[in-house]
Amino acid sequence: MKTNSSSVKRATSPQYDSDDARWKAVVAKDKNADGQFWFSVKTTGVYCRPSCSSRLAHRENVAFHRSPEEAEREGFRACKRCDPKGPGLAGQRSKAVAAACRMIKEAAEFPSLDELAKTVNMSPGHFHRIFKEVTGLTPKAYANAHRADRVKKALPRRETVTEAIYEAGFNSNGRFYANSSKMLGMKPKEYRDGGAGQTIRFAIGECSLGSILVASSEKGVCAILLGDGPDALARDLQDRFPKADLVGGDAKYEKLVARVVGFVEAPNIGLNLPLDVRGTAFQQRVWKELQRIPAGETASYAQIANRIGLPKSVRAVAQACGANALAVAIPCHRVLRTDGDISGYRWGVDRKRALLQRERMAA
Repeated sequence: MKTNSSSVKRATSPQYDSDDARWKAVVAKDKNADGQFWFSVKTTGVYCRPSCSSRLAHRENVAFHRSPEEAEREGFRACKRCDPKGPGLAGQRSKAVAAACRMIKEAAEFPSLDELAKTVNMSPGHFHRIFKEVTGLTPKAYANAHRADRVKKALPRRETVTEAIYEAGFNSNGRFYANSSKMLGMKPKEYRDGGAGQTIRFAIGECSLGSILVASSEKGVCAILLGDGPDALARDLQDRFPKADLVGGDAKYEKLVARVVGFVEAPNIGLNLPLDVRGTAFQQRVWKELQRIPAGETASYAQIANRIGLPKSVRAVAQACGANALAVAIPCHRVLRTDGDISGYRWGVDRKRALLQRERMAA
């Protein structure tokens, strides 16, 4: 049996591009490293995924591999505990949650917790815990976000708000109106009318990355836009809220812009703002996951897809990043391609590179 395959020439993610980094992932049983590399233990003759719950081996007995096939060619057999060739526990949970999400989306009315749990062969309590762990939302919150998405799509094409409510799966007006402003960021009629009757305050400042626009609704900051000039940013805001009343911010509001500019220039000061986040249920899941990436660190689109329980949705994750209208507050600039390439950025690759460099220096 060969035991000298100790190095991986190139890991899938730059985060695990050295044996030291891979060993740290094994010690931490890092689920994010699953699929990035595999490790074998010469004293047991088995190979595992990084998150394997088995007893930690001594470092000198551990070798790393680019694939299960590579480990098997060198004579190692698959660990029965972590199933390194299969989906693993995390994959099984992600698959179960994805099935529940499909059930929620396809149902005319929100299924009960018991119905969802039974579908994926779990107890209600265990399913509830796993669903929240994978998606970041409870099943009820996910269903409400999905129905809100349905309402947003139905409102512009229906003559009355009531028709849109029932089309979206709400079985009573009262249940919808109790949370309508929270779902839509404004009253239903205002949303259908393109923000008519809503006041959006905004101000434009300058920073080392160019012009920056900050806009707020009554609920919170609803847009942070970067660009090469004030006029283009103002037009972008107007396109987002075509019928809203756009009002230039006063001196007090301009202090908010100064806070955002300060964060752009010095990320270590932090940024804690009330946000009015507007997007589909899927987009909000992605954006919530982006907010978990610490400053100075990055993740790949594939890793984000895995973390939200939808590993095949890499392209959709990239599209959600591109749809983000809250630059730096929702840090889509911290997401890279799997090969470590900076890739695209809504406000320009040069700005993305500059933001990442500042955060690394400040970390």
